[in-house]
Amino acid sequence: MPTHVNDLTRVIIGAAIEVHRTLGPGLLESAYHVCLARELELERVPFKFKWPLPLEYKGLKLNKGYEIDLLVADSVVIEIKSVASIHPVHEAQLLTYMRLAGMKVGLLLNFNEAVLKDGIRRRVLALEE
Repeated sequence: MPTHVNDLTRVIIGAAIEVHRTLGPGLLESAYHVCLARELELERVPFKFKWPLPLEYKGLKLNKGYEIDLLVADSVVIEIKSVASIHPVHEAQLLTYMRLAGMKVGLLLNFNEAVLKDGIRRRVLALEE
């Protein structure tokens, strides 16, 4: 398993490209979730599927306010989409999940593109120590 986050994101993107190459665009997000998880299993990359992301607000705790599509190697947040185009709200969602989870790196993958590379956004947060 890759140890550096850049190597890890390369493996994740390679796995996503394999899923896209095999299935093509136009399926539901849930199909891409499961198939990308399978590719990561085959690559022996640890991940958490549909990982609950608790939300706390001024003492109020919501145990499952949101969920991360895939949390890879406790390092990279993956948000999967199958939409006509990525909008700013999708990127904001990824950045919010990263911040709430305390993760620096995230990938937004839109499988509804003719060429997957056109649907990949990699984001890095500067987290406070």
